[in-house]
Amino acid sequence: MPDDNMARLLKIMAALRTPGTGCPWDLEQDFKSIVPYTLEEAHEVAETIEQGDMNALKTELGDLLFQVVFYARLAQEQNLFDFSDVVEAVNEKMVRRHPHVFGEQDKALSNEDIEGQWERIKAAEKEAGGQASKKSILKGVPLTLPALSRAIKLQNKAARVGFDWPSLAPVFDKMREELHELEHEIDSQSSPERIEDEFGDVLFVVANVARHLKIDPEQALRLANNKFVRRFEVIEELLSVAGKNPADSNLEEMEEFWQIAKQREKA
Repeated sequence: MPDDNMARLLKIMAALRTPGTGCPWDLEQDFKSIVPYTLEEAHEVAETIEQGDMNALKTELGDLLFQVVFYARLAQEQNLFDFSDVVEAVNEKMVRRHPHVFGEQDKALSNEDIEGQWERIKAAEKEAGGQASKKSILKGVPLTLPALSRAIKLQNKAARVGFDWPSLAPVFDKMREELHELEHEIDSQSSPERIEDEFGDVLFVVANVARHLKIDPEQALRLANNKFVRRFEVIEELLSVAGKNPADSNLEEMEEFWQIAKQREKA
């Protein structure tokens, strides 16, 4: 039964954290020290989904769940909360933020209506809990998100209060403008800081293009990375047949093999 398995996992976590008999590594950890592992496990979940490996996904989701259990155990040891409190909190939140599912509200809402409703309920919760302030609406976007994902979330937040282009065309205009400014800074031999600043603007507006197209830029870039790896491995394969490696080759030859790799994929 799921509850039995969950109870066993909590007992395993408790055993790992028991002084004297537990695991020395686990006993040394704290909230901050396991954050990198949590991020790593989340990325591994995303990778297995991209690969379509459902058997591996089962394992990776377990690893991610263990991170939640770890945080809850640390909190329990400090008499802050425990795993049951975490589950109860998310249960209540999901019901509260989905009145169109669990309440009497109209259930025929668009995705845009649902997103707006979520933000309104979230703001009301913060106000009721005394957390409302005059801070920017952008403050709730975590700094630790991957930069492209954070750009999308910042842009979405601003768009909900009307700060957004009405269509994709002006976003493309802005992208061309930013590319021109980057090119100008490079041609002017500006400082590395100025060039980096303009390059950041280009990436930010590219993220905005993705948002208008309803594309996840992180996902798109991961797919592009994977495609690059596949095609470059073909270059290495073809060079190997000729008794060479990339260091022995030149750009023209490798570009020729790159085109072969592209044709293979199309075929």
